[in-house]
Amino acid sequence: MRKIAILVIVLLTVSTNGFSQFQRKFIDTGSVKNQFDYLINKSNRYEDYKVVKIYWLQKLKTNTLRTIDDLNNEISKNKETINAQNKTIENLNAEVSNLKNTIENLNNEKERISLLGIHLKKGTFKTILYLIIVVLAALLALFIFKFNQSNIITKQVKVRLQETEDEFDAHRKRALEREQKVMRKLQDEINKRKDK
Repeated sequence: MRKIAILVIVLLTVSTNGFSQFQRKFIDTGSVKNQFDYLINKSNRYEDYKVVKIYWLQKLKTNTLRTIDDLNNEISKNKETINAQNKTIENLNAEVSNLKNTIENLNNEKERISLLGIHLKKGTFKTILYLIIVVLAALLALFIFKFNQSNIITKQVKVRLQETEDEFDAHRKRALEREQKVMRKLQDEINKRKDK
């Protein structure tokens, strides 16, 4: 019997210690909602009231305040993170805006060509270039045509000149022969008159 009494006392002590440690651990850990639920469920009833141990209320208050402080710290850290991210976003947006402006400027420069200090669009430049090429090709064709015409005329003039020179040489020979005949006749007449 004595053994049974000792056994019952030991079991009650161990179970009470284990239960109180479980209670302490649960009231110390767990979420605030679970701690309130635990407190309400484990409190004694007195008519329409609940009797709560002061230790549990103080522990709940401490845990709640600690949780609130932790949440406030977390909120502060999150605000700092959000502010840093907002600044980063603003910087990135400014950088994107600068890059867009740079790209737009580069596209404008790509679409423009400077000719003799005048900035022209590529389409206008191409039109002017093709117009110059067409005018130069037309002038080249005109010069080639005029050269060929001049060359043909020059050849014709050379042929006529040669013909004229040939005629002139023939005429000169005839004129020389006539002159020689006339000179002979004159000399013959002079000799006849001297002989007379």
